[in-house]
Amino acid sequence: MAAPLSDGEKRKQISVRGIAGLGDVAEVRKSFNRHLHFTLVKDRNVATPRDYFFALAHTVRDHLVGRWIRTQQHYYERDPKRIYYLSLEFYMGRTLQNTMVNLGLQNACDEAIYQLGLDLEELEEIEEDAGLGNGGLGRLAACFLDSMATLGLAAYGYGIRYEFGIFNQKIVDGWQVEEADDWLRYGNPWEKARPEYMLPVHFYGRVEHTPEGVKWVDTQVVLAMPYDTPVPGYKNNTVNTMRLWSAKAPNDFNLQEFNVGDYIEAVLDRNLAENISRVLYPNDNFFEGKELRLKQEYFVVAATLQDIIRRFKSSKFGCRDPVRTSFETFPDKVAIQLNDTHPALSIPELMRILVDVEKVDWDKAWEITKRTCAYTNHTVLPEALERWPVSMFEKLLPRHLEIIYALNQMHLDRVAALYPGDVDRLRRMSVIEEGDCKRINMAHLCVIGSHAVNGVARIHSDIVKHSVFKDFYELEPEKFQNKTNGITPRRWLLLCNPGLADVIAEKIGEGFVTDLSQLKKLLDFIDNEMFIRDVAKVKQENKLKFSAYLEEQYKVKINPSSMFDVQVKRIHEYKRQLLNCLHAITLYNRIRSDPSKSFVPRTIMIGGKAAPGYHMAKMIIKLITSIGEVINNDPYVGDKLKVIFLENYRVSLAEKVIPAADLSQQISTAGTEASGTGNMKFMLNGALTIGTMDGANVEMAEEAGEENLFIFGMRVEDVEALDRKGYNALEYYERLPELRQAIDQISSGFFSPRDPGCFRDVVNMLMHHDRFKVFADYEAYIKCQGQVDQLFMDPREWTKKVIRNIACSGKFSSDRTITEYAQEIWGVEPSSTKIPPPNIPRD
Repeated sequence: MAAPLSDGEKRKQISVRGIAGLGDVAEVRKSFNRHLHFTLVKDRNVATPRDYFFALAHTVRDHLVGRWIRTQQHYYERDPKRIYYLSLEFYMGRTLQNTMVNLGLQNACDEAIYQLGLDLEELEEIEEDAGLGNGGLGRLAACFLDSMATLGLAAYGYGIRYEFGIFNQKIVDGWQVEEADDWLRYGNPWEKARPEYMLPVHFYGRVEHTPEGVKWVDTQVVLAMPYDTPVPGYKNNTVNTMRLWSAKAPNDFNLQEFNVGDYIEAVLDRNLAENISRVLYPNDNFFEGKELRLKQEYFVVAATLQDIIRRFKSSKFGCRDPVRTSFETFPDKVAIQLNDTHPALSIPELMRILVDVEKVDWDKAWEITKRTCAYTNHTVLPEALERWPVSMFEKLLPRHLEIIYALNQMHLDRVAALYPGDVDRLRRMSVIEEGDCKRINMAHLCVIGSHAVNGVARIHSDIVKHSVFKDFYELEPEKFQNKTNGITPRRWLLLCNPGLADVIAEKIGEGFVTDLSQLKKLLDFIDNEMFIRDVAKVKQENKLKFSAYLEEQYKVKINPSSMFDVQVKRIHEYKRQLLNCLHAITLYNRIRSDPSKSFVPRTIMIGGKAAPGYHMAKMIIKLITSIGEVINNDPYVGDKLKVIFLENYRVSLAEKVIPAADLSQQISTAGTEASGTGNMKFMLNGALTIGTMDGANVEMAEEAGEENLFIFGMRVEDVEALDRKGYNALEYYERLPELRQAIDQISSGFFSPRDPGCFRDVVNMLMHHDRFKVFADYEAYIKCQGQVDQLFMDPREWTKKVIRNIACSGKFSSDRTITEYAQEIWGVEPSSTKIPPPNIPRD
């Protein structure tokens, strides 16, 4: 098979990314050389690859800065309503290539770097991922920032500048080992520290009720230092801002100790304050009630709200007053979107500022707060819901506890008036949960303090309305909405799959980049032999390229014409990587029992991180690697089947594996995955989906036609029926011989000969307390995988289904999602107006 073309060799091919003008190339070269000269260490004659990367990053950044300044001037003068997206996670990945794509600079940079005898792809690989998120929630925030800039919205992302992001995962002897992600070690060329906007954040202390009002006194202060990162829209000269806060100790921090002579100790203690922004909590869909985490949540909220109010007060507006003093118009000028419950403290904090500091009347303040805030729910799993102990609040945020109690009382009075005598309803709807340990239910706080509550896929929003927040929905049905998630087509098509983007652009033009619904035009080419061939060729090139990468990284030789069967996501029982494992074992046993029979060759790839404290998730990784060890070294199997665990799955690895995948596994138990966004990335990049009717899979099947996905297994109502009847794993184990064989092999140590009891916890869980009912869907899954094999043997029909999936993936653009948020929650209109570039004088 021919070796894949490198991106460098494709340089001369016409591309969606735009043909580089000679002037652009010369300018990039000049700028690159200047940065290299001035940023290189003077006593070194030889530049390192990292020096080249930084020189290129600074060259590209130069193109951002003028647009960034101009965008902010534009907002200041026009004073639009501003959108504040608050999230404790922003999973940005790498920035260089994304910036080049959005500014239309990629070909100019590629050519300039090539002329200098360097390789652009090699330089891109040097950049560290900004891994400030765990998975879906943080990556969604990153896609949303891209779309908000592309749609010309005056939007700001606010979060924490974690010194250490999501851990790097190493696999040692088949087990996950965590390493700290020191992503800032070499500096970050994209951020700009803004010490002039540093703000105080208060903790602890006590509350005084005085005739002049309520005062929160004797607090400990931590400073919040902002770092700004530019967020460019796609070719519209808009550059928005992501502002991340870093914790700094004030200079007098603990220096009272200086009086007793322990000055050194007092200075060392500064770490206590600065620990707040030290590390991202590595839990996905799991609540861990640590005080440091609550501090992080309040830290980002307190700093951000001060910033929002400063900007609101100083904005120019109609009458050109230099300062706004009335908060009447606050909700007309400010929208705050809470990305899950992590920034829920925005609600009591805004109340505190309005009532205690700005002296706004309580009822008026409550009206302003509700009209300003909106809440996105991201999960229905009970273990993921944030429920903070009241005792922790009492100590850390005493004034906020008072406010929450008062808000809850108002809320319960209203419920009691509407449903007299329904004590159970009051208990269910209270923000304060009674019990051995009184807790604050943050989701309930978000619902009562927001004017809009949304789920992230239609099926999830229905579950939110009719199950999770049923009582609240009955009280205020108009509050509840659905906003199906989306992904940015810039990163998830243009950047990661330029070959496919070019083939599409050749047929339908380039409009799809900012209007993904235009992919529908591809339906006209489903039977076009030339197009079928081109799409299949791009996939094969992506597979060859990824095979070469795997061989280099994992020293494993894989068959590039095998089916690339991929499941990449966080490791969690509900995502059912175990079902995938059982299929791999079943295939293996079938090959072993009749090696001469013809099999569709498969390379099963599973990747994802397990939360460090999640025992079962870590056991699942060990099981995957152990199964791979046995299968990959069995001579009977040859290259018919390989099982590979993709180590350290992250954004930059997703950009490589997704374009190469043939089959995308989205197999969570129906009713557990709120939406999923990986499913959308695979669909857009020409993989077919095997999945349950869960999350956004439901809408994907609706868009493309259920017959064009491989849908199997229980629906939500089947799961509920099975719950009522009682799920008994033993029934399936006894009835299905292939399942029994697989479980017996895991149990007996067939996959762990050196430690036969290694997987007893996994087997025990599957047999006796599997909340996610793996066995109940096993039979349907295996049968459905048989249909996958059948179709894969007919490449032409397979590719036609692929084209149909790509053509029907337009709905899943984050541009569509953000347009809906803008119109239906924030009350603003996206704009297609281009801001003039920096070299053109402003009107």
